[in-house]
Amino acid sequence: MTMDRRQALTHIIGISGAAAGSVLMANPVLAATSTAEGWSLQLKERLAYAKLDPHAVAKAAYEAGNGCMYQVFHGLVASLAASSSVDAAKFAQIPTAMAHYGYAGILGEGSVCGNVNATGMLFNLLSINGEPANPYLTRVLRYYEQEALPLRDEAFLNAIGANTEEKKAAVGKPTVAGSVLCHSSITNWARENGKNAAEKGERCSELSATIAYQIVVILNKAMDGEDLSGINDITDTVGSCQTCHTKAESFGPSVMTNMECDVCHGGH
Repeated sequence: MTMDRRQALTHIIGISGAAAGSVLMANPVLAATSTAEGWSLQLKERLAYAKLDPHAVAKAAYEAGNGCMYQVFHGLVASLAASSSVDAAKFAQIPTAMAHYGYAGILGEGSVCGNVNATGMLFNLLSINGEPANPYLTRVLRYYEQEALPLRDEAFLNAIGANTEEKKAAVGKPTVAGSVLCHSSITNWARENGKNAAEKGERCSELSATIAYQIVVILNKAMDGEDLSGINDITDTVGSCQTCHTKAESFGPSVMTNMECDVCHGGH
């Protein structure tokens, strides 16, 4: 029996286990985004979200390791590959290793947080009840920006396997990032807890699990058709800035954004 180049590559690549408790997935380093049926992910294509268990997804993200962006993206995609989604087989072919670059604010640069980066990449792929998931992105980003994180409740810590005194001490007190930037998030946490960036490992792993959890909470509500207005809206400060700074406004310099503004500069 002979095989063509694609078949040979498939045999060489094989499959590897995804996050604990999830389905087997194509090797995330080498796999192409093609199924045995010849599917490949196309630009602007959407895959159907299916409701997930927030605690189970948080655990998958926590156990994935390898940096915040990978944890969130892999945790969600692996969970959707094992879900009831009509596109589960397609989710299983997404090479989640491509998300690894987002650790520590993009290859350690301390810029946009990998949790935020992963959420954007994920939502760009998803449809909710047939509609793009993009409108729900701001709910997750504002949550990251405005809430004291990571989560500290017992149910969450038990679910991800982090309810130990040693890990609680490593994380310390949850803090508000006040920004979508990695360096702001870590600086605020380190200052509050008398720690330094080198000690961020457990805190950042639990933060990624927290964001994975919140993504599922938000998307499950969206699937159920719940009204999400009022859930982590933009702040009054940002709303005030947007009265002048919009995509359409000629007021210069014109800046369109939903993220917090006064973390880096004051009003004018």
